[in-house]
Amino acid sequence: MLLSQVEAMREQLRPSERKLADYVLEAPREVLDLSMTDFAARAGVSQPTIARFCQALGFSGFREFKIRLAQGVAADVPTVYRDVRSDEPAAGVAAKVLDRTIGALIQVRNSLSSDSVAAAIDLLSAARRIEFYGAGGSGIAALDMQHKFFRLGVPSVAYADPHTYTTSAALLREGDVVVAISNTGRTKDILDACKSALGGGAKVIAITHGNSPLARLASVGLFANVDEDTDIFSPMTSRVSHLAIGDILAVGLALARGPELAEKLAEAKDVLERRRVEA
Repeated sequence: MLLSQVEAMREQLRPSERKLADYVLEAPREVLDLSMTDFAARAGVSQPTIARFCQALGFSGFREFKIRLAQGVAADVPTVYRDVRSDEPAAGVAAKVLDRTIGALIQVRNSLSSDSVAAAIDLLSAARRIEFYGAGGSGIAALDMQHKFFRLGVPSVAYADPHTYTTSAALLREGDVVVAISNTGRTKDILDACKSALGGGAKVIAITHGNSPLARLASVGLFANVDEDTDIFSPMTSRVSHLAIGDILAVGLALARGPELAEKLAEAKDVLERRRVEA
C-alpha cells in the first residue's frame, strides 16, 4: 500500500520531505481534498518540495500521487508481515512466505507509475539493442527478463558479471537501452556501467528503489519500493517484484510491436508444443 511505502521511505527522505510524509501518514484522506498550493501551506514546505517528494515515491507528479493515494485509502488492505520462526512448521513457512510476497506485489501494483511504464515501453520499442544488467540476485532477474525479451525481435543480452557489463556499457550508443536491476540502487558497478552507457548516448531504465542513486541517474525509473525484509529466513520479496515489472515490460513491448509479432510468437509456441510428449 502507498501509506506503508511512505512510512518505509520516511527516514531516507530530506527533512522537508519528511514533513510531507508525516502529514500524509497522519491525514491521508485530508490530502486528497487539497490542492498542491494548500498542501504546501499546510505542511510548511514549498511546492518544489512536493514535486521532489512525489518523484522519490516513483510518481510523475502530485496528480498521479493523489490518484494512487485515493486507491490505497479506498482499498485499505492491511499488509501484515510475520517473521518465520526458527521452529516454524511447514504450514507456517508456506503461509508467511506467500503472505510476504503477495503483500510486496500489492505494494508495487498500487505505487508503480503508469506514466513511467509507458515511457519505458516507448524506449524499448524504439531500441536498436537492449542490455539487462544486474549483480547477485538481481543478475538472476536480469537473465529472466532477457529470456522473455529475446523472442520479441530486438537483439538483447543479459550480463551479471561486473567486468562484462561495465565493458559492454562503454560500447553502447544512441538507440541502445540498458535495463538495470538493483534492489538498493547503490551497487557501484551498476552505477558506473549506467553512467558509461548514458555517456555514450544510450538510455537507462532502472528497476530499483525510488530513493536511490540509480533512480536519480536513470532516464526512466520503475520503482519497486517494497518494505525492507527484516526476517533472516525469508527470501527477498524485491526479487519477485522485479520479475513482475519485467513481465509488464515484456507484455507492453509485445503489444507495441503489433499483430506481426503476435503471429511470430504463435509460431514459436507451436514449435515448442511439437517438442512435448503426449500426456
